[in-house]
Amino acid sequence: MKKSLLLAGMGAALLLGSCAQKPETPELTLSGLNPAKFETTVDSVPVKLYTLKNKAGMEVCVTNFGGRIVSVMVPDKNGKMQDVVLGFDSISDYINVPSDFGAAIGRYANRINQGRFELDGVAYQLPQNNYGHCLHGGPKGWQYKAYQASLTDSTTLELTLVSPDGDMNFPGTVTAKVQYTLTDDNAIDIKYSATSDKKTIINMTNHSYFNLSGNPSAPATDHILYINADNYTPVDTTFMTSGEIASVKGTPMDFTTPKPVGQDIDQDFDQLKNGLGYDHNWVLNTKGDINQVAARLTSPTSGITLEVYTNEPGIQIYSGNFLDGTVSGKKGIVYNKRASVCLETQHYPDSPNKPQWPSVVLEPGKTYQSECIFKFGVEK
Repeated sequence: MKKSLLLAGMGAALLLGSCAQKPETPELTLSGLNPAKFETTVDSVPVKLYTLKNKAGMEVCVTNFGGRIVSVMVPDKNGKMQDVVLGFDSISDYINVPSDFGAAIGRYANRINQGRFELDGVAYQLPQNNYGHCLHGGPKGWQYKAYQASLTDSTTLELTLVSPDGDMNFPGTVTAKVQYTLTDDNAIDIKYSATSDKKTIINMTNHSYFNLSGNPSAPATDHILYINADNYTPVDTTFMTSGEIASVKGTPMDFTTPKPVGQDIDQDFDQLKNGLGYDHNWVLNTKGDINQVAARLTSPTSGITLEVYTNEPGIQIYSGNFLDGTVSGKKGIVYNKRASVCLETQHYPDSPNKPQWPSVVLEPGKTYQSECIFKFGVEK
């Protein structure tokens, strides 16, 4: 009897021991992400996944690698939560697969002609990583660097990056900050700021790829787009702005009356040929007034709407023309051509070489400030 009790006790102890040693299943985010797959170190900076939640139940996941928005969960017209941005399931893909998915772009969003500009008579040559131009700060722009992260509370994440003098050949040591705040009315309020110890140029943006249907295997060309802009900046075959500001009236570039993104995208129009679709900067009518809608995107299938507000003079609309089915994202979904729409608030492309356009010069002792609000809703 004593022996059987002893054996039973030993068995129970072993069972308890095995239970204690069994690894706990990690708690997934509402979007299905495993935070453990985002933990690593980049350039001695710890990297992880940060989750923001508001009282309405919306969830936004951000990694401090590149300041990237990884997922955005919002309700559709039936109340079902949908992830409306493209991205990856793990940090390894963000590091190893070249992309701008969800990134906080810097030092200079968009293109600089031939990677060259001058400040006070000094010429600077930047890397040429896109059709002979410098795109999004070069091949190792801020989207490939780790920001220091501070989670202020459940709705606010502040990211800080120190970019040394000569980083990608840009002048000045720049301290840049990106603050993501998830508001209770389902908006992502993005505030950018930067200072420099030397005269430099700066132009930051967020490069989220939106598919508001919640199904990125389907193209976003059915999305209804409105842009509060009577003019845009034409590009050549290398996607470089000419310096011209042209009227949208009577052209496929006119979104002053809302229409599907794909309605005119394949028309026989030089700018659509040059951009392989839409990949252009629109000159906003808002004139820096963040209380006016700069653009609105709506999915007719989900009813999800996205309104963009900004103090920037321009917005780059990119219709995902270079997505080609070679990249698989979250949940193994293949991202095909035009599976998304990007709405990048910004100063105009190549502004350092176009003095007639709003300046992107940052002086020592001054602070660069930019703001973009992505506000989600439902159209039933």
